Amino acid sequence: MAMEYEPIKPYADDLEDSVYTQEKHFSIDIDIIGNAEKIQDDDESKNLNQLAFRISDPNIANKGEESPFIPASNSTNLPLHRQQPPQHRLISLDVFRGLTVVLMILVDDVGGILPAINHSPWNGLTLADYVMPFFLFIVGVSLGLTYKRVSCRVTATRKAILRALKLLILGIFLQGGFFHGLNNLTYGMDIQQMRLMGILQRIAIAYLVAALCEIWLKGDDHVTSQLALLRKYQFQLLAASVLTVIYIFLLYGLYVPTWQYQIPDATSSSAPKTFSLACLFPFHSKVKCGVRGDTGPACNVVGMIDRKILGIQHLYRKPVFERTKQCSINSPDYGPLPSDAPAWCQAPFEPEGLLSSVMAMVTCLVGLHYGHIIVHFKDHADRIRLWLIPSSAFLVLGLALDIFGMHINKALYTFSYMCVTAGAAGFLLAGIYLLVDIYGYQRMTLVLEWMGKHALVIYILAACNLIPIVIQGFYWKQPPNNILSLIGIGR
Repeated sequence: MAMEYEPIKPYADDLEDSVYTQEKHFSIDIDIIGNAEKIQDDDESKNLNQLAFRISDPNIANKGEESPFIPASNSTNLPLHRQQPPQHRLISLDVFRGLTVVLMILVDDVGGILPAINHSPWNGLTLADYVMPFFLFIVGVSLGLTYKRVSCRVTATRKAILRALKLLILGIFLQGGFFHGLNNLTYGMDIQQMRLMGILQRIAIAYLVAALCEIWLKGDDHVTSQLALLRKYQFQLLAASVLTVIYIFLLYGLYVPTWQYQIPDATSSSAPKTFSLACLFPFHSKVKCGVRGDTGPACNVVGMIDRKILGIQHLYRKPVFERTKQCSINSPDYGPLPSDAPAWCQAPFEPEGLLSSVMAMVTCLVGLHYGHIIVHFKDHADRIRLWLIPSSAFLVLGLALDIFGMHINKALYTFSYMCVTAGAAGFLLAGIYLLVDIYGYQRMTLVLEWMGKHALVIYILAACNLIPIVIQGFYWKQPPNNILSLIGIGR
């Protein structure tokens, strides 16, 4: 009996996609920052075409027993063992995430000593200002792999919303004021004064928007070129463009009226107090604005929207602009107010506010595009080339916008800031991918890889001071006599 075998490419593609089902990806709970799923790098998929065959046998053609994967006959079965390629992670994603965690810890612990690596007081870009967009970028990259194949859009949407809500609640618990920080063994949250937004809350919002775009705004085109990639995800690109236009229109178009705020007590979250320089301010400090398009600390639209929607009592009370020259004699570090300090120097301001989070969503969508390149292009050179092209464009555009007046500003999350940080993230990802996943320099990055796999846990324990708060709860006779005080932490 003559049997002819011919490869079936469509079935091979289905087999490749079936290696990882969507349900496996949804086994993660709230670890959005730490990419806990196994990621299939499909370089081996070129061999999958050899696994699928069709049998042209007249003896079995009418029996309905033909299988695209398992040849069969009326006499003997000729099993074809389907060998799945080995499952492994893209180490570069974990290393990228781990490096961002290290940068975050470095900035938190050393930034107060070296203001040069601390967040920029307002306009400008420092080492610390890359942390947030790098997190958002790598979340987007991971989403492109997580939602490579969605079996049920409704189920995927429900689970994405649930995961985002968990991260949002965790962020409010950690950064809303429940823990009172070092040198304070009390805890508890004043609902009337709690901070509503924060780092985890912003990541949760950006994650949810990017996840919904990936679930619902994805075409059915077969990707064989860069143009086909853009065509497949054209509605996601449209969503990112719409978000950008909305942000720019609101930032420069809305009118900001004069506003006032009540100076808070330094020791109480609710009782008002006038400070040593209270003669400079009335009981309710008034900030004169009445402008449009202002991007300074006092009269920007980002702060106005947060004050109107969130409420000024729910905003961050130690804003970065307190380190500007107008507000600190020790600028760029914190310090006493100058004698001619403006009224807005002690006003609350939310660095992870509502309008600024719109551009954070765009950063996550940019990372999603880089993840699509991993999914649809298997050649290392193609991946790096397709990463570096938009990265270069983002950098050039961001720097040009800064020169022409749209300043790079982390607090406002300006479009120029998004462009420069997204471009830098793309170059960093390409470099790590080249060193780790192509050239195999993995031993030197084992620690970063481990930190990347447990990024959320490390953030909670270290960056949110949870470990120091627990340790200082054990003291000798009096609370100040704890281990942290002995080694000089928390003084």
